Amino acid sequence: MITWQHSKITTRTARGFSLIEVLIALIIMSVGMLGIASLYVHSMQAGRTSLFRHNAVTLAGDVADRMRANPTGANAYTGAGADNSCIAQGTNCSNVQMAAQDILGWDQQAVDTLPNGDVTIAFDNTVNPPVYTIAITWDEPGQQQNYTIITPIPGF
Repeated sequence: MITWQHSKITTRTARGFSLIEVLIALIIMSVGMLGIASLYVHSMQAGRTSLFRHNAVTLAGDVADRMRANPTGANAYTGAGADNSCIAQGTNCSNVQMAAQDILGWDQQAVDTLPNGDVTIAFDNTVNPPVYTIAITWDEPGQQQNYTIITPIPGF
């Protein structure tokens, strides 16, 4: 008669995770979460910069359009702004008064939409046709930003 003897082979089976495995997983997840947080901060900064640049481009376009609409007041756009009640007051303003009113409005718009926003206009009549250089500047964390366009004045 043959008898079978069963030998018991003891195998060690894993039950759950060891403490070291859990700590490594936590470290990997923490590094990933820090990366996601950093990406979020950079996207917020890029969004803010994009908004400011959009405001500067829109303001520069408005400046150029208003100067093209008042070509006989060309030299006056490099002066100071003044409230001449030219807008919505039914007042007949001269081209120079309208230019001063425009400058006042742009300066206020730059302050309202850009941090430390400023509009600078330079007129160059040594070229044909004469041109304006419109520079919009504003502050962002770490550096000053600017947007500049050069536009001719038709009919001058």
